[in-house]
Order: sequence, then C-alpha cells, then structure tokens
Amino acid sequence: MIRMEKFVLPPASSPSPLASRSTSGASSGVSWGVAPGGGGRGRGRLGPALALALFAAAPSTLVARAAAPEPGLPSPPSGNLAYKKSTEAPAEAPELYGTLVQTHTGERVMLDEATPSGERFARLLADRVTGSQRSFDPRLLGLLRTLAKRHGGARVELVSGYRSPKLNEMMRKKGRHVASHSQHSLGHAVDFRIVPAGADRGVDPRVLEKEIRALGWDGGVGVYPQTHDWFVHADVGANRRWGG
Repeated sequence: MIRMEKFVLPPASSPSPLASRSTSGASSGVSWGVAPGGGGRGRGRLGPALALALFAAAPSTLVARAAAPEPGLPSPPSGNLAYKKSTEAPAEAPELYGTLVQTHTGERVMLDEATPSGERFARLLADRVTGSQRSFDPRLLGLLRTLAKRHGGARVELVSGYRSPKLNEMMRKKGRHVASHSQHSLGHAVDFRIVPAGADRGVDPRVLEKEIRALGWDGGVGVYPQTHDWFVHADVGANRRWGG
C-alpha cells in the first residue's frame, strides 16, 4: 500500500539560500551548511531557490512514501525481496502392495516398495518360542513384494520364519517334516500364503509355486496343499522342489 503526503514549499519570507554545502568527518560523509544569521545553532531552512529546484525535479507536488503493512497481513522477507507461496505438491505416498500378517501373533505390517525394512522384517519373523531373531536374505522380502503386487491388496500370511535350534528340534520331535539343518535356522527361508483381497482362503499353493517359478526364482520351493498346511515354502538354497 502507498500513502501520499504533500510536499510543502517554504515560506517566501525564509532566509536566503543555504550559504554552502560542506564535507565533514561525520559518518554520513555529507553535512548541510547553516543559513546566515543562524548564529551557528541548528540547521538552516531550505531557501526558495533550492526548494523550487527540488519541486521542479519531482513528478508532482506529492511525494510517495511506502506505508507500513496493514495489521494482520504477513510482512515480506527482510530486504523487501519478492516472495511467493510455495507451489510444491506434497510427496505422494508409495503404492501399497498388501499387508504382511504374522499368523502366530496377529501382528500386521504394511508392504510397499520401502516398507518394511530388513530389520523390521526380521522382527516380524522372530522365533515364536524364544523370541530370538536373525537377519533374512533380502531376496525373500523381494519375492513377497513382487507376489503381493501381482495380487494387489492381498494379505501375505507368514506361517514360519526364523527357527532357533530349540524350536527346530521341538518340531522334529513332533514328527513334522523339518530338516535338521533347516534353511529357516539360517534366515534363508519363509513359509507363507497369499490371501487375495476379499477372499477367505489363500491362493492354491500349487498355483503359487508356478507363479514363483515364472518369476525366475532359482531357490527351493516346497508345496503344502493340505487343509491343515495350506502354504508355500521358499528359500534361497539349491534349486529343488518337494511336496508336504
């Protein structure tokens, strides 16, 4: 906003023009002389000749002076630089592929291109008896991401992850088909099923096996199509296949 003020000419009866303009040692570098008869006290007033010269140089008899911002309006940055409101759009959330579900605890973690981290994935697959953890081969999480993306919005139910020697031995004694040196104990295997959005039952493990192989998976794949064991095993070991 611009506020205008009138420029007032000095009275015609003012003393004669300034006698001189001299340079002084003041920080400003310039000082104005004193009108004759002023006794050396105070600054002299503008004489008619100088006032007329200033008046002639002005575009009108009004001198513009910038007004202070109105109350309630934001002040511009220092230095009177032009500024504008940011037009950058907020970053878009990554595409959600599905949800990882730990079947033994009910814990859920979203699955996208960056989540979960390898550390979070290891915690999700911790030994269900001892609570101990082990880092997993990143190719396993990559496989789950790819499968979940193919079945958008699906639940990836994690049946088995890390097995401590204690848990592995317990399962062997119960007659489960568990290797004495299981890939699970190395953090190299995961058992899971893919449950499409809105479905009550997971994809047939035999169908899921074909999808895994079609992706070029070169590790082991175990298929468990029984009613009580409806899942697929995938590991990063040698290329082999078996049925449970």
